[in-house]
Amino acid sequence: MPFRDVPLTYHASKGELDVLVRLKGQTKVSVVIPAQNEAPTIGAVLDAVSASNSHWPGVIDEILVVDDHSSDDTATVAARHGATVTSLTGPGGKGQAMTYGLQACTGDIVVFLDADVLNTTEEFVPRMLAPLLTSESIKLVKAYYERPLHNMPTGGGRVTELAARPILSLLFPGLGEIRQPLAGETAGRREVLETVGFVDAYGVEMALLIDVARNFGVSSIAQVDLGVRRHRNRPIEELRPMSVDVLRAALSRFGVELPTN
Repeated sequence: MPFRDVPLTYHASKGELDVLVRLKGQTKVSVVIPAQNEAPTIGAVLDAVSASNSHWPGVIDEILVVDDHSSDDTATVAARHGATVTSLTGPGGKGQAMTYGLQACTGDIVVFLDADVLNTTEEFVPRMLAPLLTSESIKLVKAYYERPLHNMPTGGGRVTELAARPILSLLFPGLGEIRQPLAGETAGRREVLETVGFVDAYGVEMALLIDVARNFGVSSIAQVDLGVRRHRNRPIEELRPMSVDVLRAALSRFGVELPTN
């Protein structure tokens, strides 16, 4: 079990980010944003991604939004803010949208972002890229951050703190050091993502983390500080099915036989 090592925690200075274009060379970077009914927020997320290319010209080669059966104007807003938009066919879900996005994009490195974050900045993507561009041994990058809850500076990420991190600490000890295992801000090398794949629904981030660690070792994973991340907080009754998916992904990878429904 390759879970006794620890992931790299990466703190990139602004000066380090400024050399990214030179480090990038011919590596192609795609940003993929799965989105379902995120018309109010996706425009600002895409503007921040575009600002990355303005500040660090050429650091991003492709911006793709995967519209997951939205019933609002998500696709229209995304196109208006400069993204290439593709529509998910077949069953919906975050894991399915990430699979579709990986197949549709062309990057050697793929950065996934959430579409509902209220304070995405131009540094999100460069900070996610930094470990991958500076070390060939890094295969997967996860963001970490503080998550406010309502008017409190912390307290968000209830599924993370009550389900994801405890089960990782118990069953996959090295991964217990990952501060935000369910972060939607995830970056990886194409060949790694294609090797391990994505599970369906909300278990996708947990499964990806464990599968990369199992195949490449915990030390192949880095986490980067994005400061404070603000997004809408779901009501408590919506967190139970998310928790079930997260726990199912972890327990099944530990060898526990679970009922299919």
